Amino acid sequence: MDRLPPLRLLTIFDAVHRLGSMQLAAAELNVTRPAVSQAIRALEDHVGAQLVDRSVKPAVATEAGERLARSTRSGLAQISDAIEEIRFAAGLAERQVTVCCTLGMATQWLMPRIAGFYSEHPGIMVNVQAPPSDLPHFAAGVDIALRYTTKPSEDGVTELLFPERVCPVGSPKVMTALKDDPANLRDATLIHVRVPQSYGWPGWSEYLALKALPRPKGPKQVYDNYIQAVQAALDGRGVMLGWRSITSALVMEGRLVPLPGGGHDFGTSYWATCAPDSHHKPAARIFMEWVSKAARPLREEAA
Repeated sequence: MDRLPPLRLLTIFDAVHRLGSMQLAAAELNVTRPAVSQAIRALEDHVGAQLVDRSVKPAVATEAGERLARSTRSGLAQISDAIEEIRFAAGLAERQVTVCCTLGMATQWLMPRIAGFYSEHPGIMVNVQAPPSDLPHFAAGVDIALRYTTKPSEDGVTELLFPERVCPVGSPKVMTALKDDPANLRDATLIHVRVPQSYGWPGWSEYLALKALPRPKGPKQVYDNYIQAVQAALDGRGVMLGWRSITSALVMEGRLVPLPGGGHDFGTSYWATCAPDSHHKPAARIFMEWVSKAARPLREEAA
């Protein structure tokens, strides 16, 4: 790199070649003509070849000068483009927020509401990540995590979104067949989600035991995630253990019907946690305020 001339000399040489005049280059660069001439000579000394033919008026580039001019123009253009990209990225970083949550939370609760965020804050972009493990955590680049836990997290600034609650739900036809009697769940087709016990999501076994209901004898369907389970319930294939964060909108629309008296609180809630390194970001603070406001109806309903 020490074989390269100072960038100032290349910039002046580029202006002279581009404008075809030392006088015009001096005016553009806001320097004197002698300063331009001195810079060209310094550059020639550095490369060891004559770059400008001064025997003609106006002076023109030599063959060596043309070669250097092409490389200089290309190099300066790349530098300019890189600087613009860096400036854009730096500005974009302040105008975007990355949110991590479970797949079910993202699909059924957050994304249907995100249009409201954009209408209020059109200059901020929200990136939503749903980790395969279904356990939101602060990986590199994540600003906010929406988590289902029994207590607030301590790895950032945490706010309560809403207490979670569960209730059996199904299509209107399926729920009519239950005749509003929780005991009839024993013979119903129950929709299960295959979730590792370490994730902390209770299932039908825990629910039926805590509600003192008989063990099921009917068929069951098992799915890998709540998105598949919700679709199965909508299709009338059975009764799903519906979490408020996943099925509340569908219940309000009447597409899924809750079992009367079937609600249960496992003592869990959804929390929004802002990473310590992101709390200073205006976009992160704005999203935290918005998501808290979006969850207010569920908090008030629980209260």
